[in-house]
Amino acid sequence: MIIFVDMDEVIADAYQAHIDIYNQEFNTQITAEECYGKEFWQVVPAAHQQSIKDHTRRDGFFQDLKLIEGSQEVLEELSKKHEVYIASAAMEFPQSLREKSDWLDEFFPFIPWQNRILCGNKHVLKGDVLIDDRSKNLKPFDGRSIMFTSPHNTNVNTFERANSWKDIADKLL
Repeated sequence: MIIFVDMDEVIADAYQAHIDIYNQEFNTQITAEECYGKEFWQVVPAAHQQSIKDHTRRDGFFQDLKLIEGSQEVLEELSKKHEVYIASAAMEFPQSLREKSDWLDEFFPFIPWQNRILCGNKHVLKGDVLIDDRSKNLKPFDGRSIMFTSPHNTNVNTFERANSWKDIADKLL
C-alpha cells in the first residue's frame, strides 16, 4: 500500500502548541477539552484571534512541536510493510519547510527524504490511504480516507476515524 500521513495534528501536536503558547502569553489555563469542535482561535476573545493565527508564522513554531503519542512506533512498523509518505501542506507557511524537514530527521529518520512531500494542496496525492485531520484534504482523496482525531474535528462524522495511533495500527498493521 501507499500510505500518506499528514504532519500537524497527526504526528506533530500543533494544536497543543497553540494552547501552550497562548496560555503562557495571556496567563490563562485553556485545555484541549474546552476546544472540542472548534479551531483554537475560535475559543479565545476576538482581540486575541490574530495572535493565534500568527503562531504558525513564527520562527521555531514547527521545530518545537511535540510528538503525537505512538506515531513513531506505528509509522516505523508501517514503513517496514508499506510505502509511507509524510505529506504536509507546508507551503502555506514557507518558513516551516526547514523546520518540518529537520523535525522529521529527528523523530522519523526511518522515513527518507524521498518520502517527504511538503506541498500546497493535497488533492494531487494518489495512493491507497491518507491519514489527515482535515476534511478539506480527505474529501478529494481517491483512496481510503482516515480522519485522525484533533480537538477541532471532533464533530466531523463523514470519514473513517482514528482516535490514536493504536487505532491506526489496528486498521493498517
